[in-house]
Amino acid sequence: MENSQLPRLALLLDRKGLSSYPAFRDAYGQTAQQLADRGSTPARPVTCVDERTFRRWTGGCLKSVPRDKRVRAVLEAMFPGWSLRELFAVVPSRDSGTESGKGNAETVPSFECGVGDDIMAAADESARFAVATEATNVGPHTMEQMFADIRRIVHNYPNRPVSVQFNEIRYLRDRAFRLLEGRQPPEYTRSLYLAAGLLCGVLANASFDLSQYTAAETQARTAFLCGELAGHNGLRAWVRGLQALIAYWAGRPREAVELSDSGLCYTPEGGTAHIRLASIKARALGQLNRATDALTALDEADSMRQNVTREDDLTGGMMAFPPGKQLYCASSTYLWLGGDRYLADAERRADEAVTWFGRLPEHERRTGEECLARLDLALARLHLGHVDGAADQVHRVLESTARRKVESVRQRLEQFSRALNCHPAATSPIAVGLNEAVIAQQRLLRVLPPGEAS
Repeated sequence: MENSQLPRLALLLDRKGLSSYPAFRDAYGQTAQQLADRGSTPARPVTCVDERTFRRWTGGCLKSVPRDKRVRAVLEAMFPGWSLRELFAVVPSRDSGTESGKGNAETVPSFECGVGDDIMAAADESARFAVATEATNVGPHTMEQMFADIRRIVHNYPNRPVSVQFNEIRYLRDRAFRLLEGRQPPEYTRSLYLAAGLLCGVLANASFDLSQYTAAETQARTAFLCGELAGHNGLRAWVRGLQALIAYWAGRPREAVELSDSGLCYTPEGGTAHIRLASIKARALGQLNRATDALTALDEADSMRQNVTREDDLTGGMMAFPPGKQLYCASSTYLWLGGDRYLADAERRADEAVTWFGRLPEHERRTGEECLARLDLALARLHLGHVDGAADQVHRVLESTARRKVESVRQRLEQFSRALNCHPAATSPIAVGLNEAVIAQQRLLRVLPPGEAS
């Protein structure tokens, strides 16, 4: 069919670079979603047009214009100044931009042979660039939904089996990556990098909880890169804390200290990321038996807590660092330092942490973190000679780990088992029964695939 016989809609779509069905489908869907977000139509607009309909619209085969008012609203929003009847009118291509003052940025330029041809061609190229630059695959609704999903995930993470959530987190991360491959305004690009960084951070944490250290470190590096591209200090500081935590549990305390110091160089927009870094640093310094530096780091964390102006600058949930986590980090630090001087402090801080977690509503319980606090309390009581008190805490942990497998809790149980075997009361009936229960639980967790301990 000759160009002169095409409907004006086909010519305008070609002008906007939307002559292919996929390009039109995406632009139409984006416009429909924007109308829905603004509430600009009495009924929710039709957000998708099938390819057959698109071919009929652009091929000049229609005997009448579409009757659906929702379709009309979207098409007229895509081409301001043109009515639906005008869009479907069959016109010569040179008339498409000259009728009754309709020659605006949305119209198709006419090309006359002669000296002005190159000038008009150059102008058309610039206009095409402007249209492509204005196009976006992301709108406010998309970003609102993305961050709503992230908040839901990070709030549910602490009390749900890790592997059950893994694929959903991965799906959302992939969606953020795909959107970043498209075109959007700079502010949306930064928001997408922040979203991708948060999701990579959660995947890093999940990989670590499932004992996959290498994968966790790779995810964390990508999360940090996204924080750099987003220019978000809160995310950068949080990821450095996660990297320090992985190094600490991997038996690399010096690296954990270095990563914590690196994270402390970023001043977060608000929240608790710095308290977390100082607390992780204190534990690593305690493991290195650097008592003075470890106690200084604990004091810094306490001071930062007093100056928190906003509890969280990311998404809350697993990414927040509440007082309970700070308390058991302190108890772990005192346990590493050991000796009568620090064991009482370790017991006191761990007991405060357990009490803090116990006050949370059932739907907000942080299972893994509460288990770590209970194991710190058990170790402190064991070293102080209170085997019965230690056994009570460990049995509570064993009940919880049967529902949710976490790598740091598994390691801490092994540490407790070794300490129990070296204790003077190791041969007592309570100690023997407790040790057998720990061994049985560890054996069960090793043979179950990820996610089965739920």
